[in-house]
Amino acid sequence: MRNDITYIGRVIRVDSNSIEIEIDKEIPSTSYVVNGKVYKIGQIGTFVKIVAGNITTFGLVDSVSNTSSNVSDTFLSIHAGSRFLTVSLVGEKIGNKKFEKGIGLYPTINDEVHIVTMEDLLDIYGNSQNATGLIAIGKHSSSENLDVLLDVHKMVLRHSAILGSTGSGKSNSVIAIIKKITNQMKNSRMILIDPHGEYASAFPNAKVFRIGDAKRPLYVPFWLMTFDELAYFLVGARPIDDQRPEYREFRELIAKNKKANCDLLSGKVNPNFITADSPIPFNIRKIWYDINRRLNATYNTATLAEQTIENECLEAEGDSEKLIPARFKAYSMNNQAPFKSKDSVFYSYEKKLITRLKDSRYDFMFYPGEYRDQSSGKDLHNLLSDWISGEERLTILDLSNVPFEIMDITVGLITRFIYDSMFWGRFESNTGRNRPLLIAYEEAHAYLGKNNTFYAREAVERIFKEGRKFGIGAMVISQRPAELSESILAQVGTFIALRLTNSSDQSIVKSMAPENMNSIINLLPSLRVGEAVVVGEAINIPSRVKLPLQSPRPDSSDPDIVSTWNKDYQFEEDCYANVVTNIREQRIKRS
Repeated sequence: MRNDITYIGRVIRVDSNSIEIEIDKEIPSTSYVVNGKVYKIGQIGTFVKIVAGNITTFGLVDSVSNTSSNVSDTFLSIHAGSRFLTVSLVGEKIGNKKFEKGIGLYPTINDEVHIVTMEDLLDIYGNSQNATGLIAIGKHSSSENLDVLLDVHKMVLRHSAILGSTGSGKSNSVIAIIKKITNQMKNSRMILIDPHGEYASAFPNAKVFRIGDAKRPLYVPFWLMTFDELAYFLVGARPIDDQRPEYREFRELIAKNKKANCDLLSGKVNPNFITADSPIPFNIRKIWYDINRRLNATYNTATLAEQTIENECLEAEGDSEKLIPARFKAYSMNNQAPFKSKDSVFYSYEKKLITRLKDSRYDFMFYPGEYRDQSSGKDLHNLLSDWISGEERLTILDLSNVPFEIMDITVGLITRFIYDSMFWGRFESNTGRNRPLLIAYEEAHAYLGKNNTFYAREAVERIFKEGRKFGIGAMVISQRPAELSESILAQVGTFIALRLTNSSDQSIVKSMAPENMNSIINLLPSLRVGEAVVVGEAINIPSRVKLPLQSPRPDSSDPDIVSTWNKDYQFEEDCYANVVTNIREQRIKRS
């Protein structure tokens, strides 16, 4: 074997998870030619193999030096001029069996060390031509001809994260992976949560739902919220207020209105099973109108029990749909009719409720088109079908016109609705376990943070903890992993980490890699644009990968400073008028 052209040296030290290698002095250069191909000896993150009988142990190069870790004078005199590699052991291959992670039998002193050739790399990573359930996301950084394969099952249902600082190629990586899945898996389906509206240009064949869009408007009906969410969103009430009479009566009022709509639903629902949490349409404007009427009406009697509609001193009916209150005769100050209403239960709720309903930024919730009520014949199953059914396997939910203040609750509602559909439909023929779903969350740190969010974080954490059992997986995409929920990160099975310069962000990835793989994680600050370190369940061993540049591109690229600043401009005052209009309306108008 020493006469083999791949031979480069021998083992001189063995630890529990690493070995030290002395490169043979007869090898004059670090560039080594094997069968016409040049291999670089000692490149950080490249492979070597240790051969002992029918056992081949593979390792990754951690460091290169002209001084051994054993620096005694005697050693130095014997090995003067030598070169040494420190190598982390990653796995082994016994005979003709497949490569396996982990070490069963450690190398010993003087075992032969060889260059890892393309044939060896195929043993480790697998051959993309014979791959089933694997996708090639890019090329191994040490070999332009070697595909790096990810196990789709493990990547989706064990969840994943794509992490990288701004400008590292994160969006390009998202596009590359999604395109690979849709091209290879003919029945795949995915939803991409896109807070900045960047990805529609990269996926011209995807379904894109956007607030105010003429073709596919995005609606997230407010009545999808649970009562606790709705109470906090509408009037700022929290579950700790459940001992207050207005909170309890508000719950009963909403439950009553939902039960009244049972007969209008597409499927027959037993009213006895309906609660204030049930996702059933109801008219929140009518509830405000009735509350306002109870508070502001005047009556011809001063007795609370007799202050009913029949005894009102009404001047004009209002219009609940237009949020116009009813008008009544002014109450008398002399203890005579008309008498002021004595019903003050919802006094603190009414002003908050009307303020929320009049805010046009929330129209996609309060005026959800054909899903506003059942008069159009459309129900939640139609909304679900629009989102995750049809020939298009990717749906993009463009949230760029969602007010930042409710991004949290919007993502939470979308997530919980989809999760519930997978949970309760897990045995149906075309959903649940029989047709799994991947949800990708772009800019996840903005609404899945540790402390500053609630609704979205709770809903997404549920997917990460339990989703795989019901056929739903998640992918978080972020430039600041250190700000993400710890519960989410703890459940991520596969990390695809591009260049990360912040030490706290790097530590997130480092904590997920085996201890003997820290050398490859230490490469994170020096990765090239579009290059990533992949760690976790979906890949055989942690690897450095170059992902291909995608076209068309998302709208997340930097503006071209040189060309734009050298361009001749004509002043247009209307431009800034449009900008101010967008600021006031809190929405982006697309040409």
